[in-house]
Amino acid sequence: MKQVVQNYKSGELAVLDVPVPGCKPGGVLVRSAYSLISTGTELMKVSEAGMSMLGKARSRPDQVAKVMQSVATNGLPATYRKVMGKLDSYTPLGYSLCGVVEQVGAGIDDVKVGDLVACAGNEHALHAELNWVPKNLYAPVPDGLAPQHAAFGTVGSIAMQGVRQGEPQLGEVALVIGLGLIGQLVVQLLTAAGVRVVGADPDPSRCELAERLGAAACGDPASAAVEAAVAELTDGHGVDQVFLAAGGGSNQPVELAARLARDRGRVVDIGKCRLDLPWNAYYEKELDVRFSRSYGPGRYDPSYELEGRDYPIGYVRWTERRNLACFLDLVARGRVDVEPLVSHIADFDDAVETYQRLKDGELKAVAVLFRYPEQTEEAGEPVAPSVAVPTVRRSETTSTPARSAKTPVRLAFVGAGNYATSMLLPHLARREGVELATVVTTTALSGANAQRKFGFAKATTDLDAVLGDKSVDAVFVVTRHSSHAELTRQALLAGKTVFVEKPLALTEEELAGVLATVEESGNDRLQVGFNRRFAPLLTEAKERFGARTGPASLRYLVNAGKLQHGSWYLQQGAEGSRFAGEGGHFIDTASWLLDADPVSVYATAAPGNEDLQVVLRYPDGSTATISYVTSGASGFPKETLDMVGDGKVLKLDDFVRASVHGPKKWVSSRLPKARDKGQNAELAAFIKAVRTGGPMPVPLESLVATTAATLAVGTGLGAGAPVMLARTP
Repeated sequence: MKQVVQNYKSGELAVLDVPVPGCKPGGVLVRSAYSLISTGTELMKVSEAGMSMLGKARSRPDQVAKVMQSVATNGLPATYRKVMGKLDSYTPLGYSLCGVVEQVGAGIDDVKVGDLVACAGNEHALHAELNWVPKNLYAPVPDGLAPQHAAFGTVGSIAMQGVRQGEPQLGEVALVIGLGLIGQLVVQLLTAAGVRVVGADPDPSRCELAERLGAAACGDPASAAVEAAVAELTDGHGVDQVFLAAGGGSNQPVELAARLARDRGRVVDIGKCRLDLPWNAYYEKELDVRFSRSYGPGRYDPSYELEGRDYPIGYVRWTERRNLACFLDLVARGRVDVEPLVSHIADFDDAVETYQRLKDGELKAVAVLFRYPEQTEEAGEPVAPSVAVPTVRRSETTSTPARSAKTPVRLAFVGAGNYATSMLLPHLARREGVELATVVTTTALSGANAQRKFGFAKATTDLDAVLGDKSVDAVFVVTRHSSHAELTRQALLAGKTVFVEKPLALTEEELAGVLATVEESGNDRLQVGFNRRFAPLLTEAKERFGARTGPASLRYLVNAGKLQHGSWYLQQGAEGSRFAGEGGHFIDTASWLLDADPVSVYATAAPGNEDLQVVLRYPDGSTATISYVTSGASGFPKETLDMVGDGKVLKLDDFVRASVHGPKKWVSSRLPKARDKGQNAELAAFIKAVRTGGPMPVPLESLVATTAATLAVGTGLGAGAPVMLARTP
């Protein structure tokens, strides 16, 4: 599917092809019909992204303070890498849309497939063709309300929450400063509540629009017209409420509010304007300054927004969702008119151009909508979900020439992060017959550190120089997950033997691209870092278990634990889910123990819970159940498994102890000094294959099957049904 994104470091806007989100329990998958551009909030974000680094720092002093704290705690290099990594990544745009329910997750009974819903949230109502939206962030659209009007639901909820914070009463007078999108909606909501409204904005066209929509008078805040209108409507007492719906760096709005508010009046900040309150003016009138937090109660509360836990209506009358539903009802009944606010409707494919026109001032607008292509497919019988397992095709396969024992195998590393420096390089740095030729990193310092610590002959940031170096025999790809498939393709095309850490790919398209490169280049010299099948304790246990004649049942408990705040594993939009990154380890181990590749995958999770249950089915009827949990006790071992079949049981306790029970009982004789999960043996097998030109340690077909099964877990969570692993012809 397509989604609008922005790189905050470079300012680049793009419409990217990204994976379709799964339909998780507790929410619905919505196909967008219209989404609304917030010409205030979003354009501010777009403008900030185009600033220099100094400009960004000046615009976000709160973030600068966090960076300085990180420098004090973690040091400058670590903080720099962290900050640059966050800046140089794509972020989504959008938070208000209307669309059609395409799939319904478990636990949802208030809407069905085909229903029209309005959706909210800067993580769930994005400018994208499809969005997964949790229960408390969508509301059904009333009959007769057009989808382009329902797309205003979120910004309408923001305006409504601001009005509620002002506590207006019949017959009162209010001043709205700033007549952009939110200000225009506030004017209408106040008018509908029986409040007379004065508007202030330097743009005459916006003043005229507000008067057409119900304001008693509007004018430039710098002119005397606004003060005169307030004096006339209030008999000189001042307005009961002031609503600050303006942005920018001027302090004029809060100063105007102090002049025109009555004694003990209320000032409500809805937008993001400068708030240097003139103390004397606010003190003398004892003004009540209030803030309006976005869409209403529930905002920023994960238990409400993500887990679907509603607040009892007797204690919290107006929540995010109730505000959303209330606003839709007002529009449907004609009490609020959003049609005059629509300045422009653009096709979704023209999103980048539309943002640019808004940023440059070429397109003057109060509200802009993106219109998405209609789906014209004929409805039919539901089709069982499936994930393609690409067939490995090889043209004239390139062979790696054998090397003499005296000729070192020259290795290059792309990436030198924590895993590479703790789990791979220590084994390779001291291995005879291996030469660490070059390390490629995105930052010069991390490359210099790896060179100094492990003895690389060269450190560089130039990947092409490594791929073009004919003396390099093999390339290790140990970077972030999102780059694995593309870097693997480049290295294969360069004729290198490749070791890539898991996962090989994050999408079916990426996996197919790697296989297309194998076919194009004839280079199938590829290994994925599935190291557990090489663990000495587990390989001995499998040998002791022996051959099977019937199906087996395998259970694998992975006590993964919670991630630390800020871990890049949490960047699911860019780096895939946590299971997509790590789950291949456990699927590969199960398939290796069962001597087959899975044919179907079923995955389920409790609402609001990261714990997964994954069931794999194999051709001979064997099954493997993987419980991937994050809510367990931190003191419990991470990995335990047992396999039962043919009257035998194999048991592994976290790579520390193993046993086989059957006609003959075997228990590992002694505790190893440390958990050996197979990295050393895996690297030895890989180096041997490179040196001799012999077969790779794991057949490519098995690597592909494991990757496809891992991807099927995400598909299965969205579909709520078993996913078939369909072999492509």
